[in-house]
Amino acid sequence: MVQIEKFLARYEKLAEDLGEAQLRARWAKDEAEIAQEFLAHARAIRQERAAAAREGRAPQLIDLLNSWGGVTVAYRRRLIDAPSYTLNHEEVAKAMEEGVRFAECLAPDEVEVDAQGNAAALRVEKHQFDEATGKLVATGEKLTLPARTILVAAGTQPNTVLAREDEQNFKLDGRYFQAVGEDGEPVKPERVSKPANPQVLISLRPDGRAISFFGDLHPSFSGNVVKAMGGAKQGYPVVSRVLAKRKAEAPAPAALLGKLNDELRAVVEDVIRLTPNIVEIVVRAPIAARAFQPGQFYRLQNYESLAPRTPDTVMAMEGLALTGASVNHEKGLLSTIVLEMGGSSDLCAMLKPGEPVILMGPTGTPTETPSKETLLLAGGGLGNAVLFSIGQQARASGSRVVYFAGYKKIIDRYKVEEIEKAADVVIWVCDEAPGFTPSRVQDSAFVGNIVEAMAAYGRGDLGEAEIPLRSVDRLIVIGSDGMMRAVQQARHSVLRPYLKPDHHAIGSINSPMQCMMKEICAQCLQMHKDPVTGKETVVFSCFNQDQPLDHVEFGSLRSRLTQNGAQEKLTKLWIDHCLRSIGARPELVAG
Repeated sequence: MVQIEKFLARYEKLAEDLGEAQLRARWAKDEAEIAQEFLAHARAIRQERAAAAREGRAPQLIDLLNSWGGVTVAYRRRLIDAPSYTLNHEEVAKAMEEGVRFAECLAPDEVEVDAQGNAAALRVEKHQFDEATGKLVATGEKLTLPARTILVAAGTQPNTVLAREDEQNFKLDGRYFQAVGEDGEPVKPERVSKPANPQVLISLRPDGRAISFFGDLHPSFSGNVVKAMGGAKQGYPVVSRVLAKRKAEAPAPAALLGKLNDELRAVVEDVIRLTPNIVEIVVRAPIAARAFQPGQFYRLQNYESLAPRTPDTVMAMEGLALTGASVNHEKGLLSTIVLEMGGSSDLCAMLKPGEPVILMGPTGTPTETPSKETLLLAGGGLGNAVLFSIGQQARASGSRVVYFAGYKKIIDRYKVEEIEKAADVVIWVCDEAPGFTPSRVQDSAFVGNIVEAMAAYGRGDLGEAEIPLRSVDRLIVIGSDGMMRAVQQARHSVLRPYLKPDHHAIGSINSPMQCMMKEICAQCLQMHKDPVTGKETVVFSCFNQDQPLDHVEFGSLRSRLTQNGAQEKLTKLWIDHCLRSIGARPELVAG
């Protein structure tokens, strides 16, 4: 309700500024239908609130929600079997007070979709509980539950990514981390919420330093927030005893606090406009800068307390996944590149030198840059920023690099020197004539798209190739989903005669992201389809954004990137409206 009421309020204000026709013209057909439903529901809520105020009663909002379909939890088992009920039944009671329905013994079978590929219904099969065996038995009865939004709760798994990244300090014992006792020897924690002897250490080093674990990572304390908090209360004596065995060492507390503040607190160093819609944000964050490896990225936000304000909007950013373009280890500086696409990305240009920001990372898996290979880098627009450090690292490792740098307009090009450092040969590609003029003798230029440029290079139309396509061992493609899909398909058609048959092709997949903490929230799931067997799998893009190009299902990616188009396009206009109201955008003329 909060979302659609805000949607209506913003729509009405923007319609006054721009006119409804111009506002609606930005939506595709399916987006316009979704927006119309949002507006109709929000107006109904507004009318009910007004009627309730006139009649001196509470608004009957749950009745409204139920008339639109409401919220149903379809559960495979019985309510009394649900962990939310057995571990924290208050959650269930509060949900029911909010009008949430609980449908027992329904096994999901299939999701029905409409003509646009959006969810329309959930097909389920009814089960019943067999008292004799204590098991659920399928009845064969099929039901269809109309549903526009389907949230899948597939159970939780402890996030043990660290065991793959740091095998020295993190071992596994089945699904969980291997616990050790206070003597450093492996132990098995009790799988009860109040263990008699809490085992909360993962490792204990010879010098007495240790690593502890709690919550869903721990077999005794997984399940819900209440158990996690209880685990911390039970486990702190173990942590205290381990700390007590170590003597206090330098630096002194005040010096340590100062060092941590200096190393960990991220502060904006500079904001540099590179093109009309691309901004470079240089951040001072020494530890984050030292940890960076080519191909990784960061999550950036401003602080709500420092965010610009209008009378009705706090312009606080959502967490943005931003490319790590380059780092300066000596000064502790890292450079991130932002494409202004509307919404939060448009707020980055308002950051000020000296302003504290929230920076998480680097995250993601570093791009593999093997030595003594021949690499082809293909970058589209913002994707070129990712390739600076990758190409430079590859050359430093003894590999040769041919780089296709693609742009829509001449004015879109930036960081030319960085690209030249990243490649032995650069082909400057631009959709807009007359294109670019290379500054190095070995480089060339092409007017058209990046696939056409690669084909022309392969045919020899751009002159004798210093690095022939036939010699390329590995392709790394980074750009829009449309550009990467075009390269994926062209490798098996127009580019096939010029490429080595056994080359490797990698795409950096930027699917929608939320937490960016490696296999936590599942917002970044990307579908893969094996080109030989047809088997479908999913991967977490925030853990490993570099994915085999032939396995990426780009139709799924496009669908997910556009799934919130109605809200995102309205938010873009709203942020523009807010920026104009504080003088940070020129006024627009309504049409």
